[in-house]
Amino acid sequence: MTQEQWQSFLGLANRARKVISGEELVINEVRKNKAKLVLVSADASANTIKKISDKCLFYKVPLKQVPDRYALGQAIGKDARVVVAIVDEGFSKKMMTMLD
Repeated sequence: MTQEQWQSFLGLANRARKVISGEELVINEVRKNKAKLVLVSADASANTIKKISDKCLFYKVPLKQVPDRYALGQAIGKDARVVVAIVDEGFSKKMMTMLD
């Protein structure tokens, strides 16, 4: 799976308003069981990765890692983003197959 493919698909999900970005907003969505998939950048701080992965593990939300924060931000048309959540079941299933 090329980087451009998952980025353009994430952009499509963002335009459909099915993407939440920002650490605290993502954690809130995970707690409410609305997040279906969480994407975290590989260059995030160790503390952030641990915090997000612990929440996802506890609430049984799939977690995938992407190469860097700039690719993640560019995909949704914003500056660098460390963590985003997809809140739609269909988008999340397709994204998981793209990132596997």
